[in-house]
Amino acid sequence: MATKNKTAETEVSVTEFINSFVDKEEKKQDSFRLIELMQEWSGFEPKMWGPTIIGFGTYHYKYASGHEGDAPLIGFSPRKAEFSLYVSAQRNDEENILDHLGKYKMAKACIYFKKLDDLNLDVLEKLCKSTIKYINENQECPCRN
Repeated sequence: MATKNKTAETEVSVTEFINSFVDKEEKKQDSFRLIELMQEWSGFEPKMWGPTIIGFGTYHYKYASGHEGDAPLIGFSPRKAEFSLYVSAQRNDEENILDHLGKYKMAKACIYFKKLDDLNLDVLEKLCKSTIKYINENQECPCRN
């Protein structure tokens, strides 16, 4: 029996989510600014994915294991401790770009940062656009490589 992805697009209002979930004013402002930027860079309206991810655009993936589903092209979550940014810089031609991103921590599938002022927004724009381009060309997240 196939399991249902818990990170699926929902009908929850992005604005209501931020106003009810984010408790610090600076983080709320950063969230709304990041929404403006990601919407501009992606060309897609923000949508809630699962209970806490704000995503832009969508793509369908299918793994060799047979597992498949839908995911946002790019996105973020204003978690309590820090933001989780769902973009990827796993490809070799972008490794050096991270040297210019600013103050962040990185895991395989996302970038963590405390406040938007910690990041170079020009570099973030390049990361977002290259993530979208890669996914559109390959129908998988660059983090799978």
